[in-house]
This record gives sequence, C-alpha cells and structure tokens, in this order.
Amino acid sequence: MDTVLITGGTGLVGQALTRLLTEVGYKVIILSRKTDLPAENGLVTYAHWDVQRQTIDEAALSQADYIIHLAGANVADKRWTADRKQEILESRTQSSELLFNALSRIPNKVKKFISASATGYYGPYTGGEPFTENDPPIDDYLSKTCVAWENSVLKIKSLQKKVLIFRTGIALSPEGGALKEFYKPLKFGFATILGNGEQMVPWIHIHDLVRLYLSGIVNPDLEGIYNAVAPNPVRHKDLVMTLAQVSRGKSFIPVYVPAFALKLALGEMSVEVLKSVSVSAAKISGTGFVFSYPDIKSALENFFKR
Repeated sequence: MDTVLITGGTGLVGQALTRLLTEVGYKVIILSRKTDLPAENGLVTYAHWDVQRQTIDEAALSQADYIIHLAGANVADKRWTADRKQEILESRTQSSELLFNALSRIPNKVKKFISASATGYYGPYTGGEPFTENDPPIDDYLSKTCVAWENSVLKIKSLQKKVLIFRTGIALSPEGGALKEFYKPLKFGFATILGNGEQMVPWIHIHDLVRLYLSGIVNPDLEGIYNAVAPNPVRHKDLVMTLAQVSRGKSFIPVYVPAFALKLALGEMSVEVLKSVSVSAAKISGTGFVFSYPDIKSALENFFKR
C-alpha cells in the first residue's frame, strides 16, 4: 500500500482528495500544525509541520511515496492588504521551500511531487482561443504569485523527482468555496451576477479535480504543467443563472452588482472577480483523462438533484 503525504489536507480539496485516496486503497498522512487530530480508520494519520519555523516530521516524509502539495492561504478569504498579499505568497513559496529542503536532506522514497497552482496565472481573456499551458503569465499580483509558487515547486526536479503541477480553476463543491458563496443570495431568491456577467470563468467539479490528482499518482508518465479545468468554460452570468435554475427552478430574480460597487467592497481583489479567463483543457484531455462533469449544467445538477 503506497503512502501519500498531503499538505493542505484539511481544506476543501484536501478533504475530498483524502476520501478518494483512502477509498481506492492508499494510506494518507496529512501534514498539519495541529498535533491532536485523531487518526481515521488506520488509513489517515496526521504529522506535524510548521512552515514559519521550517520544521517537519521527518518520519512522515520518509514514509511517503507521493507528495501532494495543496497548502496555501485562501486567496478570497480576506481583503488584499499589503500584509495579506504577502501572506498569500509566502504561504505557498515558503511551504514549497520547506518541502524542498526536507527532501534534500532526509532519506526518502518519493516518486512524484504533485502541486496545485491556479488559473490566475492567465488573463485577461479578450476572445479567440482559450489560454493553454504554453501561454505566458501576465503582470498582475495573482499571476506573479502563481509564477513564484510554480518556480518554488519546479526546483524539486533538481532532486531527480518527477513534478506535476495543476493550474486549477474554481473548484465547485457543495461543501464550500465559491459555489457556496454564489448560492447564498439564492436562498433569498436573488441570482447575484457580478459586473456585467460576461467574464469567462474557468471551473472544475471537485470530483474531477481529485480524480486528476489520483491520475497523477497512477499514471507515471504524467508530469509537467496541466490546466485543471473543465473542457467547457462558462460566462459568470451563465454559471449563476444555471445555478439558479437547477436549485430553484423559476423562483429567482437576477440582480447585477456593478463593478464600482465590487471595487468599493473588495478593493484590489475585485480585479480577479471581474477578470475574464478562458482556459483550455485540451492538454489533460489528450492524456486520456475523461471528465465526469464536462459542462456546467451536469456539474450543478449533480449537486442539487441528488
């Protein structure tokens, strides 16, 4: 039984991934600052790390056959002050640095290092073909963060480890994240559309996202950088309206939130909310990966019509 060491394992994606990995027979060790979390069914255990102090449980690392690196401060949790932006960046680069240094000095059997990144690397989309993995980054905060994040991970290739990076779109899950926020106004009958709603949104059903991480483990040839997005990007307006129709039928009212109001409420983060990003899934589809939920309607129906 192979062992997968996960950072960020208590987050939305990490929890779903842990469930999938244990269902198919992997042992999972979750790195956490908390040391009093209980082991689950003998397949999930917890080990201590502290990114700020650059310390890690060496025994846990030595057991790992694969590392999946999901750790990082939530981009949308708080307003982007200068301190918050630094925290978002360093939570990613310093955690990667800790893992790089640990893998350099601790005897280990890690076959592959799989990391998250984000489609914030791209944009803005102004029409034509969707962005591919070969397109250059842009000159904004989130893109620069993604570049620094990926570079901190790619260093691990120098340790003769395979490295796989998934540039991930918005992960849709009924358990939390963006979908929960989109749904909140619908509880009161309002389908809230941000800006003019024309901005393209790269997204992926969480079931497909965790299956992508599993495919990174089971397919030894899968390495490099791939977009982790559904093959059919969607306008923000269409996402919200489809969510409203699937969850409430016809009992809702569309409400537009103008861009200036978002800028007042969110500050610099509003740029990302309003930015249009259309991203191609062709490269990952070309490896033989088949999406269970390739379009937004099937994804949302899975959540609301069970």
